[in-house]
Parts: sequence; structure tokens; C-alpha cells
Amino acid sequence: MSASPAPLPALCVSVVLYHSDLLRLEETLGTLLRAVRDARSAGQLGAVTLALIDNSVCGDYHRSLQQHLGRQSWAESAVSLEVLEMPVNAGYGAGHNEALQHHAADIHLILNPDVATASDALRQGLEYLRNQPQVALVCPRGEAGDGSPAYLSKRLPTVLVLVLRAFAPARVQRLFAARLARYEMHDLHAACQPAAVPLASGCFMLVRGSALQAVGGFDERYFLYFEDFDLSLRLAGQGAVEYLPGMLVRHYGGGSAGKGWRHRWWFLRSGVRFFNDHGWRWF
Repeated sequence: MSASPAPLPALCVSVVLYHSDLLRLEETLGTLLRAVRDARSAGQLGAVTLALIDNSVCGDYHRSLQQHLGRQSWAESAVSLEVLEMPVNAGYGAGHNEALQHHAADIHLILNPDVATASDALRQGLEYLRNQPQVALVCPRGEAGDGSPAYLSKRLPTVLVLVLRAFAPARVQRLFAARLARYEMHDLHAACQPAAVPLASGCFMLVRGSALQAVGGFDERYFLYFEDFDLSLRLAGQGAVEYLPGMLVRHYGGGSAGKGWRHRWWFLRSGVRFFNDHGWRWF
């Protein structure tokens, strides 16, 4: 008597919104749905839930969001859509934790609303997780909006590196180009081979649900910034954190330096918390 085939993994995708560009979100969701179809056609994926967490605390924005979502036939896509309108903005990690608490999936995709997913990215990531049971999280190869490399996996930061990235003008950053390139793991990306990495960007994290549950999801003390680095280090206790160059995404987001004083304040506050939690490295 032949054994029954293993059930296909269920996927929960969570996207946290805060007055996010809705046209960009349409691209994000459209490319995600194409990647879902590709993974299903390859026999890599079962049920899919998409949880949109609206942290905007704005009725007008939420109504516009619903109108944009109505342009997509979710039933035909065989994707279950859930939209959560949060009464307060408790932060990026807290928003994703809402989805994690509601949906106990085999695999979770933590996704930014400004990320376009290559059509085969989910298939590549799910196949890698299936064949590498010791891996807890996979991080993709990234491109910026203009097609240049976006380095989404990092080495452990130092205070100097983070100050340079967040606050230094371009001419000063050029003086420290080698140090910044090491932090961004340019050597790893040039090799184009899967490899273990210390830190993964929160714009696109494909994670085993069991590992996320074991660590309790995001640490909600981080309102914005560094919550992904903290999660990467805690997930490393559950399995490997790895870079997968065959899993490609395009990230249109920018750094904190160009987003105004509030973002700089959140960056500084979260940076201090990260170093307090995981050790201070100055240079």
C-alpha cells in the first residue's frame, strides 16, 4: 500500500500598511498572486491567506484601500483575504503579530507593501524550505526600483556603520565604502550561491510557522526599524537563516535618512534597543 502524499504547505502572507501607496500596493499584490499561481502549478503550495493590517488609523484611507482591493477577484485566485483595521498604530512588528496570532500556517511570508515578487520566487523559496529542513528563514536576492542591487541580507552592524548609513552624506559614505560593502555582504551576493547570513530584511521574510511561533513573533518593543534584525537573531536559535539568490524581489523602499526627523528618531531609539539586546559593537 503506497503512502499518502504529504499535504501541501499552507501559507499566510502578512502586509502591514501605514498610508501606503495604493498603486504600489496593487503591484505588490498582483506580483504576489502570480507567484502564488506559479508555486501551486509546481505542486509546492496549498491554501493561502493574505492578511492586510491597516495601521493608518484613518477612515478615508481604509475606504480607499477597500476600493482598490475590490479590483481583484480573490475567489478566482483561491486566496483568502482578510483586512484588519487597527484602532491604534502599535508599530510594524505588532501589526504582523496580529496576522501571526490569527493564522497558524506552515509557512509565513512577511511582506512590505512596496515589494514586487518575481513570478518564481515563492516556488524557489518553498522548494528550498522543503529540501532544507534545518532552515528556518530564507531571505531573497533584492533589486532596487531602478534595477540596481538591493542588499537585503546583512552582517551584524556596528554603531559606526549605522550612523554612516542613516546620517552621513554620500561623500562621507564613499570614504567608508569598503566597510559598508562588508556590512551589506556584497561578497556573498557576488557569489550567487545560497549561504547562511546573520540578518535578513523584514521587507520579504519567508519563515517556517513553527519557528515563528517558537520565538513569539516580532518583539513589539521595536516600533519601527531593527525589529527584523532582532527577529533574525532569535530565529537563528530555531534553524538556519539563509540567503537564496534564486528568490528575487524588487524593493522600492528607501532608507530612514530621507524620511524626516520622526523616522530618524525611531531609527535611533530602535538602534539603541537593538544594541542593548544583542551587544554593542562600535567600529
